[in-house]
Amino acid sequence: MMADGGREGLHVPAIGGAARPGLCTDCGISRIGDGKACGRACQFIAPDYEALETRVHGRVAGAGDEAFFGVTRSMHRARLEPAAEGAQWTGLTTALAAALLRAGAVDAVLATAPDPQDRWKPMPVLVTDAAAMARCRGMRMGFGPLLGLLEPARAQGHRRIAVIGVPCQVYALRALEAELGFDEITVIGTPCSDNTTTANFHAFLQRLDARPDTICYLEFRADYRVELRFDDGRKPRFIPFLNLPLSDLPADFFPMTCKTCVDYTNRLADITVGYMAGDGEQWLIVRNARGARVLERLGAQVVTSALTDKGRRDAAVRGFATNVERAAGGLPLRRMPGWVRPIVAWLQPRTGPRGLEFARARVEMKAIETVLHLRRAYPARLKNMVPRHVWTLAARYGLTPQPGERRDR
Repeated sequence: MMADGGREGLHVPAIGGAARPGLCTDCGISRIGDGKACGRACQFIAPDYEALETRVHGRVAGAGDEAFFGVTRSMHRARLEPAAEGAQWTGLTTALAAALLRAGAVDAVLATAPDPQDRWKPMPVLVTDAAAMARCRGMRMGFGPLLGLLEPARAQGHRRIAVIGVPCQVYALRALEAELGFDEITVIGTPCSDNTTTANFHAFLQRLDARPDTICYLEFRADYRVELRFDDGRKPRFIPFLNLPLSDLPADFFPMTCKTCVDYTNRLADITVGYMAGDGEQWLIVRNARGARVLERLGAQVVTSALTDKGRRDAAVRGFATNVERAAGGLPLRRMPGWVRPIVAWLQPRTGPRGLEFARARVEMKAIETVLHLRRAYPARLKNMVPRHVWTLAARYGLTPQPGERRDR
């Protein structure tokens, strides 16, 4: 089947099955024919990043910034020029995939497009024409069983594929890659922050604007503001992070899977495209030779520059840890007095961490969140779920494994 009345190049194969109960982000593996595949593939059971990094990149992540971001061949501040119309940033992610299709380097791309009935709902699609990649631009919010397309892609005879996925999807893909039967898989990864259901996201939008149905763009920016754009002619709005109604959200707004994610930067992708260290532009991590070849296909269309590295993250991360610990213990979060918020909102982009230091802060926050929430909700899972690189990051803030919380290797 094809989306939008059969427009060429973008296919929406039917995906059967269902998500599994418990810690599941519905990556799509539970929906394929092998009922035992989840046990071999799931990031939330017993991930082995060191083995998969060695298989994919030829080595495990080292010290320095690799301890935060994973195996790195090169990192850049980057943008596509000219920027693509309708892109979340400049359109770099979809442009990379389109270049692979245009060159015949892959037969199809597994990607995510907006559902025709709801622009925020993710719809897994199989793209076979470079021009159709434009329809996958922008952010979706919710769980999309992208890897459920592996079987349709194989059934259609595609032997070389690319996948644009978030970390939990990419981990499962890499864990099963050798048994999937494709000749080659290229992975363009995007970093992931906390996800939620599409329905929950609509409830969040209702707290942000009186006309939530007109919001056509939402982005968490590196200047500590959220940008909203509208399709009713209104000018964009910029909301400081501190003014977001996060403390008003229900406790289960973010699922436990996202609160306990151990891979924020898509460590197993060939190339990662995000924003955290971009300081207003995109953040590009080339991880291996395959990723380098993908980037080279765009040539001068990609403008790169050195990453910035400003401020200090310690106070922000320690404050975050305190709030998470209180929340994980069932205590109310401390609310900042209203009169203080404008002052701090003004100071944050001027004195807070920026560029690489901002990205380090976010990765450390995720490590802390993982340990604290697992200790509260799933203490028996700590031993198998938390990999070495997460414990390394959390140790800076006094979070070290207690007896029985870490696998012996």
